[in-house]
Amino acid sequence: MGEPRILTGMPPAIAGSALLHAAALGGLAVEWQAWPWMLAAVAANHAALTAACVLPRSHLLGPNITRLPDQARGRGEVALTFDDGPDAAGTPKVLEILDRHGAAGSFFCVGSRAARDPGLVREIVARGHDVENHTFQHQNIFAFRFSRGLAAEIGRAQDLLTALSGRAPEFFRAPMGIRGPWLQSVLTRFDLSLVSWTRRGYDGVPAHPDQVLARLTRGLGAGDILVLHDGGPRGGHVAVQTLPRLLGAIADRGLKAVSLTRAFAPETANAA
Repeated sequence: MGEPRILTGMPPAIAGSALLHAAALGGLAVEWQAWPWMLAAVAANHAALTAACVLPRSHLLGPNITRLPDQARGRGEVALTFDDGPDAAGTPKVLEILDRHGAAGSFFCVGSRAARDPGLVREIVARGHDVENHTFQHQNIFAFRFSRGLAAEIGRAQDLLTALSGRAPEFFRAPMGIRGPWLQSVLTRFDLSLVSWTRRGYDGVPAHPDQVLARLTRGLGAGDILVLHDGGPRGGHVAVQTLPRLLGAIADRGLKAVSLTRAFAPETANAA
C-alpha cells in the first residue's frame, strides 16, 4: 500500500466532542448532582454527530465538496459523477453516450469491481474521464469502521486504481454518502478530498428515468455536482436511459459537463 500522508488533525466537531466529554467527566467529579445536565449535554452531542454522519452533504465532520469552485461556475460547468462501477453492463454504454455528446465525467470506482474488470478502468481513462476512489468493497458498514479499517479499505482501492488508471485518485465518495467521525483524518493521510453532490437522481434504487431526470434538472445551474450510477445492483440501467436527456438539458442551459479534475483546474490550465 502506498505511503499515506502524515495525519494533520481531527475535524473541529470531533475535537469539540472530546472536550465536551472531558468537561462532563470533570464536572461530575466536582458536582456529581449535576449528572442529569451532563448526561443531557453528552446525549445532544451524540445526536448531532449522528446526524452529521447520515447527512451526506454535511460539513460538520470536515471538508465536503458539494459544489464546484467559483472558476468552474464562471465557465458554466457542471460535474457529472458516476458511482459503483466499473460494470460490464452499464459502464460501456455510459461511455458511449458521453462520447456522443462530447461530455466528460468522473467515475467513482469500487476497487473490487475494478480488479474484476481492469480493462474497463483503462477504457474510462482512455476516453478522457477521471477514475476516483469509492472504497474497495463498498460495504454497508463502511461508516462504522474505525481509522485502521477505513485506511485499509481506502488505501487498497487507492493503490489499485492508481495502478490501473496511471493516476492517483484525488477525490473520494463514501458508500451512499454516509461517513463516520474518523473518515476525514484518513482521507487527509491519502491526500483525498471528500465529494458528495449538489443533487442526485436516486437511480440506484427503483426509479423511473423521468423521475431521475426531474431530480437532476430541477434548479440545475453552473457549479452543480450531479450523481448517477454506472454500476451496482441495477447495472446502470436507469442512468443509461436518463443520461442522453440529462446531457441535452445541460446543453440547453448553456452549460458544459466536465470531470471534477477539469472543474478544479485553474483558469490557466483551461485557457487552451
